[in-house]
Amino acid sequence: MERRGLYTIIAVFFGLFIVFFGVTFIALSASGGLGESGEAVGVVEISGAIMESKTAVKQLRAFSKDESIRAIVVRVDSPGGAVAPSQEIFDAVRKAKKEKPLVVSMGSTAASGGYYIACGADTIYANSGTVTGSIGVITQLFNVSRILETAQVDVSTFTTGEYKNSGSPFSPVTDRDRQYFQQLIDDIYEQFVEDVAECRGLEVGAVREVADGRVFTGRQAHELKLVDELGTFQDAVDFVAKEAKIEGDPRLVYPAKEDGSVLSSLLSGSVNGLIKEAKDATTPVVEYRFTGL
Repeated sequence: MERRGLYTIIAVFFGLFIVFFGVTFIALSASGGLGESGEAVGVVEISGAIMESKTAVKQLRAFSKDESIRAIVVRVDSPGGAVAPSQEIFDAVRKAKKEKPLVVSMGSTAASGGYYIACGADTIYANSGTVTGSIGVITQLFNVSRILETAQVDVSTFTTGEYKNSGSPFSPVTDRDRQYFQQLIDDIYEQFVEDVAECRGLEVGAVREVADGRVFTGRQAHELKLVDELGTFQDAVDFVAKEAKIEGDPRLVYPAKEDGSVLSSLLSGSVNGLIKEAKDATTPVVEYRFTGL
C-alpha cells in the first residue's frame, strides 16, 4: 500500500509537470519566445474601439524598459474612441520612442483616436487602402423626455448649478446646452489639431484644412503628409529593425495575455458590460471616433 501511494504521488507530480510544461510551451510560442531566432521586436496591438488605455500603456512601458526588446512596432487598427484613453496611449507612444526605435503600422482602419495615437510615433506606415484621418470630435446626446411625457412619468432633478444637468436624457436640450457642449468639444478639437501639427511638423492652419472629420485612404494621407510611408506591417518591422541595427530577421514578441480563468473573465466581462451600459445611458461621451464604418 505504501509503495502504491508513492507511485500515485509520483504520477500526480509527473502529470502536473507535463501540464506546466505544455502551458509554458504554448505561452512562449504565442508570444514569439520559441521557434524563432534573432533579436526581438515588441509588437503592441491597438484594435477596436478605444475605451481604456491601461493595457496598451502597460505594454508600451514594459517593452520600453525590457532590454531584450530592441525596438517596438505599434499596430493600430481602430476607428478611435474615448478622448482621454486616446491621449494617454498617444503620450505613452511618445515616451516609448525616446527609449528605443518605434514605428506605427496602420491596419485597415486607423481613424480619429486611432490616428491620434499613431501621431505619437516619428514614423507612420499605412497601407494604400488604410482608412485614416477623421480628425475631429463627436458627442451624441439622446433624449427621452417626450417618451416620459407620453408615459406620464415625471423626473424630479435637483442640482447645484445651471449646467449640472446639461446633457441629461430626461431634460430637453436647450440652446444654452448646445452652446455649452459645442465650446467643450471645440476645445478638445483644438487639442487634437495642435498635437497633430506638432507631431507631423505641419502648420496648425494646414492641419485644420483637413481636420473636418473626413477620412482618407492611406495614399491620400501620404500625399497630405499625415503618414510617412506606404507599406505593410512587415515593411514597418523591417524599417524599425534597421533603425535598431538588427541583423537578419527579428523575432516578434507579443505581450503575454493576462492571467485569469475563463469563468472569471466571463463574469468580469458581463459586469463591465452592465456598468458600461449604465454609464452610456446617463453620461454624455465625448470621443475621437470615426462613425462611418
